[in-house]
Amino acid sequence: MSKHLTDFILHLADSTLILGQRNGEWCGHGPVLEQDIAITNITLDLIGQARSLYQYAAKLINEVSKLSESEVPPAEGFKAASEDTLAYLRTEREFKNFLLVEQPNSDWGQTILRQFLFSTWQYYLYQQLKEKGSDTTLAAIAEKSLKEISYHVRWSGEWVIRLGDGTAESKKRMAHAIQELWPYTGELFLPAPYEKVAEVDFDKLKPAWFKKVSDVFNEATLLVPQHVYMHTGGKTGTHTEHLGYMLAELQYMQRSFPGCEW
Repeated sequence: MSKHLTDFILHLADSTLILGQRNGEWCGHGPVLEQDIAITNITLDLIGQARSLYQYAAKLINEVSKLSESEVPPAEGFKAASEDTLAYLRTEREFKNFLLVEQPNSDWGQTILRQFLFSTWQYYLYQQLKEKGSDTTLAAIAEKSLKEISYHVRWSGEWVIRLGDGTAESKKRMAHAIQELWPYTGELFLPAPYEKVAEVDFDKLKPAWFKKVSDVFNEATLLVPQHVYMHTGGKTGTHTEHLGYMLAELQYMQRSFPGCEW
């Protein structure tokens, strides 16, 4: 088992978990009941994807840990990794999620745009993992997730168009959302060292993503930013101040009552 493969899987899992946590803040606060339910269902999809990825990562980690235990028994005994330990017992420097997904919701427009930018990236990446990836487990997770991601792209894209080509106020808010979030999109296509094992063709991923985003922006009468400074670091554990606060809330119960179960 390659550590790079485990890190790549954790990167995918962390990004979906953190975005799901962010979206979950809208539960009960959506602009209308139908969309409150929609964003909540998307949140559940993301958490479900994260669970599948964490379970696979835990399996790989435990396979190596058991080998290590047989060679040099650890002082405190072997403690198996699980989806819960990976989500609840790692620090922010150990998380490998994109900076994009940890950004605050601000308003509905910013939430929608963040979802669209991420889901579009996720769609084209998972297509590659499904069709070209040599890891059969990861390919199966990607294939299953694509059914949900296709809806996420369509739903969020329709909202970007609706708000961008809507009222003067909604257009203004979407333009502000683009200004706030676009500087975090460069990291989507800047490979981390561990992504070499993923067999992802970033030269194809970025143009496909950019075309889809540009088409939706054009229909929404929104401008694609040019020559923007891009923030990076999330993939390798350097995050904005927002992630620490999110993890403090997300991990509170498990850290306060270790081993607690529902």
